[in-house]
Amino acid sequence: MNVSLILAHPDKYSFNRAIAETALDVLDRNSHTVFFHDLYEENFAPVLLKEEIPKNAPLDPLAQSYCHEISESDGIIIVHPNWWGQPPAILKGWVDRIIRPGVAYEFAENDGGEGIPVGLLKADTALVFNTSNTPKERETNLFLDPLETIWKNCIFGLCGIGQFYHRMFRTVVTSSPEQRLEWLKEVEQTVAEYFPRSRNSTFPASGTTQP
Repeated sequence: MNVSLILAHPDKYSFNRAIAETALDVLDRNSHTVFFHDLYEENFAPVLLKEEIPKNAPLDPLAQSYCHEISESDGIIIVHPNWWGQPPAILKGWVDRIIRPGVAYEFAENDGGEGIPVGLLKADTALVFNTSNTPKERETNLFLDPLETIWKNCIFGLCGIGQFYHRMFRTVVTSSPEQRLEWLKEVEQTVAEYFPRSRNSTFPASGTTQP
C-alpha cells in the first residue's frame, strides 16, 4: 500500500515528530510505500495564490508531486498539534493547495449550483494524531473538539474517505516520559491495526521518501 504521512510541527524534537517517526517505523516494517513529508523541514509554501485556484491550473513541480502522491495513496496519516482549535497554518495551506478540485474532489455535474461534492481520493482510511495542552473536559464542553469536525467531516469525508480515526494526546506539557512512551506504543498499535503487513509482502518498502 501507498501511505501519505504528513507532519506539521516546527520543532524537530517535538512529541509530534516522535509520533510521526513511530508511524513511519510501523509502515516500513509492514512493507508499505510511504510518502513522508515534514512540511516545516521542506519549507512548504502554504499560501494559495489566485493562479492556482482553477481546477486545471498549472502547479509548481513540488505541489504537483504532492498532488500525485495524495492521489496515489491508499491511506493517509496526519500529525500536528492543536493550535487554537486548528491545524498549524502551514498544514492549512497544504490542505488549500493539495486537497484541491480535480485531485481530491470535484462537484457533481448538473447539481443546480449548490456544490454537491464527489470524493476522488483513492484512500479509504485516514488517521489523525494530535497533541494538546487543553484538558479533555474543557475541550469538549467549551470548544466542542473542532479538529474532529475539520478532518472527519470537512476534509476527508468530503473527499470520499470512509474510515477515519482521530486521537488527541493530552495534556502534553505536563506529561511524563513514561506517559509519552505509552502514547507512542498506542500509536504503534493503531497504525499496525489500520495498516497491517500485506500478505504478499516479503521485502521492506523501497519507495519510502523521508526529508
